[in-house]
Amino acid sequence: MKNYVIISESTADISQNMVDELGIKVMPMAFELSGKSYLHYPDAREMGIHEFYQHLRKGEKSVTSLINTETFLDFFEPILKEGNDILYIAFSSGLSGTYNSSLLAREELLERYKDSKIICIDSKAASAGEGLLVYSAAKKKEEGLTIEELGNWLEQNIHKLCHWFTVDDLNHLKRGGRVSAFSAGIGTALNVKPILHVDDEGHLIPMEKVRGRKKSIYALLNHMIGTFTPSDEQMVFIGHGDSLEDAELLARLIREKFTVKDVIINPIGPVIGSHSGPGTIALFFFGTGR
Repeated sequence: MKNYVIISESTADISQNMVDELGIKVMPMAFELSGKSYLHYPDAREMGIHEFYQHLRKGEKSVTSLINTETFLDFFEPILKEGNDILYIAFSSGLSGTYNSSLLAREELLERYKDSKIICIDSKAASAGEGLLVYSAAKKKEEGLTIEELGNWLEQNIHKLCHWFTVDDLNHLKRGGRVSAFSAGIGTALNVKPILHVDDEGHLIPMEKVRGRKKSIYALLNHMIGTFTPSDEQMVFIGHGDSLEDAELLARLIREKFTVKDVIINPIGPVIGSHSGPGTIALFFFGTGR
């Protein structure tokens, strides 16, 4: 069986240790902070994640951009030249045009490498939700699934991948157009914390509002109760915007409530963090449906 390589990008918010463990490849993504451009890698080599959030806390602005077709060509082609096929798991098309760029690159490369396979999967996921999908795919590959079998497994399970998260500062969502300036101002004054999720099309959807930080963390747990099926094979991922203590609180609550294989905590990197801001807590797991 021809070997294939699983590829994702740094919006998946998985650690360098996990990248090495899984044997996958991660494309860096760009962000611009106060007029200077950086690439974010899993090892955060160009800017540390705590440092990034400190800049945001000082009021500095960060903007991001999609991965263009040329970048995909440059990243994919050496892998094909080595005789490997490619299974690419993309950041949600409901939040970025990156997936569409990958399809254009795929079409061009398959004209040059006619015996190769390139499968591009729209994860409809973000942050460590995308990371949990990538992790699960890599484990399935270790079980011996072919590239086609793994592509089919992903398509069948994407809509079971649940995303629930809360942000600490509504003004970052305001800048991204997710909430109005009025709602952000009132919400901040009243200590309102929104609970959001990612729907079946990969769009970010506000679901409810609670008063206070601790209540927002318990609200994430309550939404998990609705769809999660406890199992000693279940992995749960938690992402945090430089807010490790709150992430660890949520992890403890989950372990007390459910049977799980493990709860993995990873920081949310600058690409997603540019839009969600410091203090974000995000919960990801496979359930009966989103």
